[in-house]
Amino acid sequence: MSLFVREKPFYRAFISLTLIIGLQNLITFGVNLSDNLMIGGYSEAALSGVALANQIQFLLQMLVMGTCEGVVILSARAWGAGNIQTVKQAAAIGMWISMLLSALMWAVVFFAPHAVLSVFTGDEAVIAEGARYLRIICFSYLFFAATNVLLAMLRSVETVKVGFIVSLSTLILNICLNYVLIYGKWGFPELGVRGSAIATLTARIIETIIVVLFIKRFDDKILLRLRELLTVNRSLLRQYLKIGSPILMSNTIWGAAMAAQTAILGHMGAAAIAANSIATTVFQIVTVITYASASATSVVIGKTIGQGRMEMVKPYAKTLQLLYVAIGLVTSILLFVSKGYVLQFYSISGEAKDLALQFMTVLAVTVVGTAYQMPALTGIVRSGGDTKFVLYNDTIFMWLVVLPSSALAAFVWNLPPLAVFICLKSDQILKCFVALVKVNRFRWIRSFERAA
Repeated sequence: MSLFVREKPFYRAFISLTLIIGLQNLITFGVNLSDNLMIGGYSEAALSGVALANQIQFLLQMLVMGTCEGVVILSARAWGAGNIQTVKQAAAIGMWISMLLSALMWAVVFFAPHAVLSVFTGDEAVIAEGARYLRIICFSYLFFAATNVLLAMLRSVETVKVGFIVSLSTLILNICLNYVLIYGKWGFPELGVRGSAIATLTARIIETIIVVLFIKRFDDKILLRLRELLTVNRSLLRQYLKIGSPILMSNTIWGAAMAAQTAILGHMGAAAIAANSIATTVFQIVTVITYASASATSVVIGKTIGQGRMEMVKPYAKTLQLLYVAIGLVTSILLFVSKGYVLQFYSISGEAKDLALQFMTVLAVTVVGTAYQMPALTGIVRSGGDTKFVLYNDTIFMWLVVLPSSALAAFVWNLPPLAVFICLKSDQILKCFVALVKVNRFRWIRSFERAA
């Protein structure tokens, strides 16, 4: 069997989906980067406070994205089979679950911001700044959830350009509002972190409005009426829970693990928090294609299975793995070359700058592993129907390897932040060996009845 398939429609679908979703992700992370840069230019305490507050946002994002992945797996197969009604019903289930999770997260954050942030650091100045940000930004959670479920529904039927338009409008609006509200320009009051939170909240509301208008006026594939999101098909719900609950659990565990990682670094000082925030934000920017490739894979593999073209799933998977490695190598070079330039935009201490450079050097190595194992497992294996494997794999690596070794390095052996950071990112390389074996044994190809 050739390592590369010779079907132009396959490459056309994968590359177009990856590029458009990648651009959307780039702009989405650009919103975070604009917050990061403008707050970073305001004060280091503000940057650290917002960085910790964004860990809550990250956990919410993992929960919502986990919900959306279940929607995409069901809907992509239904789209391949020409069953639009199932696409609508899957979106309704995803909407109810994501809105419930977002409402719970809002309640916790709104009523106990100091208690939540104190888990990550004992620095009162950082906690105070983060709490000011959280009390406002938490109102964006419901809008964020609604927008992403609707975009996941559209993505599953290969409608992705609207996501790019939404993200671009959000970025432009967020940058403008950040500038005037953080620093008090053009007659507006200087609000600092609260200004950044207001800017992001406003942008989230606008993007939800844009998506809803698109669905009502321009979408010609799904023809969704918003009232159809109010009812849940119980039979499909059972199927969704069977397929999607392992994904949601996996993302929840991953989000909690990321928060635990931030807490470990957070107790090593404000410089480590700021450096981690900068390195992570830059990493997210340069890996947009990696994460987009996973989303594109879910649609391509899911649609292929839905069409009943099972004989093409294996050759597609082999070709995709080679494409992932190529993406990883390019991303590694880009991250390594850009690391020094990015830091010129931050007003932070010398210690934080040095740590950020060290962290980004580590990420330039581990990103090759991320680019391979992440889309291989979450894109190929999950969309094939084996949704429990990633849950087990992430749980073992994160909670039995990464976090224990990092905690020992930080609090028992008293190693420097760089050594702790290496421990935190070690799983990105180790998981490659697991992904290589798992994907190429091809036992993940399952029907809905066997899925999960």
